[in-house]
Amino acid sequence: MVISLSAVVLLGLVVFLLMRKSGLKVGHGIVCILFGFFLAGSSAAPSIRDGVQGAVALIAKIDF
Repeated sequence: MVISLSAVVLLGLVVFLLMRKSGLKVGHGIVCILFGFFLAGSSAAPSIRDGVQGAVALIAKIDF
């Protein structure tokens, strides 16, 4: 749960910064948000969640 909430905040921040700095239009940002919303309800959501959690676990094992 913590990872998914952090990912939502991070990706929301990325979309916001793209709208402000890189010329992403508000309509494009809304499409990104709706795509994520509908993707979360699809059958691909568990696979995506597992892949992201695996990547986070891999990054957590790296010693800096």
